[in-house]
Amino acid sequence: MANDLHLSDEPMTGMLDTDSPSSGDSPAMEGAGDSFLPDLPVLAHAAEWSLDQVPPDTLTTILPSSEDSDLSPDAQGPDQPNQQLSSTELGSVEKAVEQFQLSSAQLLQEEQPPLPPQPREEAQPPSVEYTTESMESPQQSQEPEAAGQDDAQGESEAPHMVEDGMELEDASKETVQEEVAVPEEPQLPSEFEKLYKGCEENPEDFNAWVYLLQYVEQENHLEAVQKAFDVFFLRYPYCYGYWKKYADIEKKHGNIQVAEEVYRRGLQAIPLSVDLWLHYLTFIKENADPTDPETEGRIRAAYEHAVLAAGTDFRSDRLWEAYANWETEQQKLANVTAIYDRIMGIPTQLYSQHFQRFKDHVQSQNPKHFLSEEEFVRLRVELSKANMAATVGDDEEETPVVEEDLPPGTEDLQDPAKRVTEIENMRHKVIEARQEVFNHNEHEVSKRWAFEEGIKRPYFHVKALEKTQLNNWKEYLDFEMENGTPERVVVLFERCLIACALYEEFWTKYAKYLEGYSIEGVRHVYKKACTIHLPRKPAIHLLWAAFEEQQGNVEEARGILKALEEAVPSLAMVLLRRVSLERRHGNLEEAEALLTEAMASAKNVSETSFYAVKLARQLLKVQRSLSKARKVLLDAIEKDQTSPKLYLNLLELEYSGDVQQNQADILACFDRALNSPLALESRLLFSQRKVEFLEDFGSDINVLVTAYEEHQKLQKESEPTKRKAENGSQEPDSKRQRVDDSSSGNMTPDMQANNSAYNWYQQQYGNWGQNSWGQYNQYAQYNQYYPPPPT
Repeated sequence: MANDLHLSDEPMTGMLDTDSPSSGDSPAMEGAGDSFLPDLPVLAHAAEWSLDQVPPDTLTTILPSSEDSDLSPDAQGPDQPNQQLSSTELGSVEKAVEQFQLSSAQLLQEEQPPLPPQPREEAQPPSVEYTTESMESPQQSQEPEAAGQDDAQGESEAPHMVEDGMELEDASKETVQEEVAVPEEPQLPSEFEKLYKGCEENPEDFNAWVYLLQYVEQENHLEAVQKAFDVFFLRYPYCYGYWKKYADIEKKHGNIQVAEEVYRRGLQAIPLSVDLWLHYLTFIKENADPTDPETEGRIRAAYEHAVLAAGTDFRSDRLWEAYANWETEQQKLANVTAIYDRIMGIPTQLYSQHFQRFKDHVQSQNPKHFLSEEEFVRLRVELSKANMAATVGDDEEETPVVEEDLPPGTEDLQDPAKRVTEIENMRHKVIEARQEVFNHNEHEVSKRWAFEEGIKRPYFHVKALEKTQLNNWKEYLDFEMENGTPERVVVLFERCLIACALYEEFWTKYAKYLEGYSIEGVRHVYKKACTIHLPRKPAIHLLWAAFEEQQGNVEEARGILKALEEAVPSLAMVLLRRVSLERRHGNLEEAEALLTEAMASAKNVSETSFYAVKLARQLLKVQRSLSKARKVLLDAIEKDQTSPKLYLNLLELEYSGDVQQNQADILACFDRALNSPLALESRLLFSQRKVEFLEDFGSDINVLVTAYEEHQKLQKESEPTKRKAENGSQEPDSKRQRVDDSSSGNMTPDMQANNSAYNWYQQQYGNWGQNSWGQYNQYAQYNQYYPPPPT
């Protein structure tokens, strides 16, 4: 078996790279993200590495030492290898924690053992497109409700592990390969093309994907199956049951190696899936060669990868028990003890059951069989000393004599009575030593039990979660961040983001937490969220772009914003973030070009006016070009003569100069607004401000009196409208307009997103330009100071 424990250096988009000799270089695997899991065992190859390369424990070698750590030092199995854990051999979560720099990354790099030798090149099975990502499964039921999909069949297909089936990779055996030969361009059923096109046009329609996958499964058309499943997993990698279905279909067609690759990709996508790990372990045991002396080591390595990746999950008990049972079948009782030592230090749902089974294991076996030789000898010496101290007192001279009388290693004592007594006392000491670990673990479980009971849907589904579920996750995460170890926090976040993958607040919370540990960890979270689960959510994309800009990756930030704008066009917040990025980095021409293009492509005059104001401000305040800014606003007013904001910003622009010298332009701006088809309410406001301007800065009393008289006329004109509104017979136009806007039919999600983004900016900048003149309520009774001239 070639167990290539290496991680790809290729950039990815949240998908895991399988661009390796065993992957078929499938184009569907292209993407950008960090691969967490090491490569898992491959069945058909000879082993190139030994069990000594399998890490004995989870993160005790990585995380800083802590009294609260659940992985007690006693949990280190005596029969387990003691070689330092390589970063390339970590499970998913452990690799994540290493990336997050929860301990000295440099130290880990210095201690990494060399990678095992690469396997010899072999002919590959027919190329298929591969994707990655997915998650755990309760017993693969056909309910889409249970896991966001039709779960895989509960009954696995009988293994087709015949000799010729394993020879599919041998290119020389053409007679065997004929039955699995794939035409260069297979003709897919027309019904498939119809269903597939529907999914392409609306990839967010999960039901359409369910119908497509049901169809290809029923038709049993391998090429259609591969195409449908591979594209489905690009968007919904957490639907763990479909990984099992996909693997079963490949196995049914005799493609054992491809089926294993499907499992591997699924586990890399969703490494916390206990059910998927158990299915995979069953698969490799069913298809392993019992005559191969390396088979046991390969299976043990797979179990190790499983507990490293998912063993710290609160509901990982079945995985640990399966591991212990398998080691018991192999008669490796010391390994069983080591497994229980590890699980008894991890808070899990069946923690007390594990301790009880451990005690049964100890009571039913001879200590020399279930203990390592080192621990056995140590306990024998301790018991001998205690026995001598009880009989002849604590005499230091007697102790060496006792030690010399003991048989070497694990040989039995000569005296049968002493032998029985030693066995019973040793069993008692073994259980007593683990009792303290169990008590501490029980306390940790009790602190988390209420939170775990509140998790009703731990799997992924496109349906919305109840508020109580969301609040439970939030409170659980807050508790763990305050009281738990970094490893436990990371595992809980990974669990949470399976059930809450479509809620950007949890991705954001995860990224913020990791900022204190690792830049690469934060980048990975944003990348996975934005490229896979939330490709059309603007808020988290903006956060990702801001993060990359903070790290100095301006091109990366620019690319993120541009990709989002292509995916969700016409979002004002995205375009303005692109403009601000270019401005911050001195690309003023590019910023101006973006706003100009936005004005040209606007869907209505309101959007054009909105961007015109932004462009005018950019030209005036940043580029110091008053003439260009004035031209932009005047051109916009020609197209939209009913926008008060355009006139207000034009006034702001004219006010920015010397008001004495610029008086004519300012008055012209007032007159332009007063002579426009603006609403009466808006014209009244401009008239009032014109009077104020002339009062403060005017040089001709005749112009002031004329402006006042015009203002009085507008006031009289507005009085009937006010009286009608007060009597309830008519609402002001502005109020009616707001009601009309809020009740404007059904909008598509994209229209709603764009409208909300536009309204957000209207709230932020809608009153811009008004504050320059302060409040003018003091002039409402202007005639108190300037009575009309006598008639």
